[in-house]
Amino acid sequence: MDWREKVATEKRAAFRDWEYWGRPLPGFGDPRAELLVVGLAPAAHGGNRTGRVFTGDRSGDWLFRALHGAGYANQPNSDHREDGLLLTGAYVTAAVRCAPPGNRPTTDERDNCLPYLVREIQLLADVRVMVPLGGFAYSVLSRVTGLRPRPRFGHGVEVSLPDGRTVICSYHPSQQNTFTGRLTEEMFESVFHRARRLARR
Repeated sequence: MDWREKVATEKRAAFRDWEYWGRPLPGFGDPRAELLVVGLAPAAHGGNRTGRVFTGDRSGDWLFRALHGAGYANQPNSDHREDGLLLTGAYVTAAVRCAPPGNRPTTDERDNCLPYLVREIQLLADVRVMVPLGGFAYSVLSRVTGLRPRPRFGHGVEVSLPDGRTVICSYHPSQQNTFTGRLTEEMFESVFHRARRLARR
């Protein structure tokens, strides 16, 4: 929490004219969503700056392009809270609500934020498919849904839950994955097209 606020005060030079959000981030999207996307945590100069999850950073660029391509978003970009972005049938959230140093949440941060994710999932009663972005989000989502045994994480791995919902794993669209080619746009987009087909079955 202290680090989140420190970043919001010191800022990055490119964003020195911004008034950073610098607080915990809620989820964003359609309350009647069929698709739930769970990320890791807000980016220090992305969501922590803009006040909307996956907004204002390169990971968000990838995510909302993919959601737009699958018909879940009205536009392919997410730049700031007043940019007109609307999600239909999708909801985006994160396992941890505050930007952590080095994008590495502690177990305490994970556990403190867990009740918020639990409550969101309870409220999103129409969700049929859940997409965790990365192994951390997958482990948290598995804990929340009671998934046992938990299949090993891998891009495109699909897991059916006892209640009929499906989890589709995806690599996180971090620069570490996208710059190295571990995750391509085609790979990423295919997850959301698959999610849409499963949700509409």
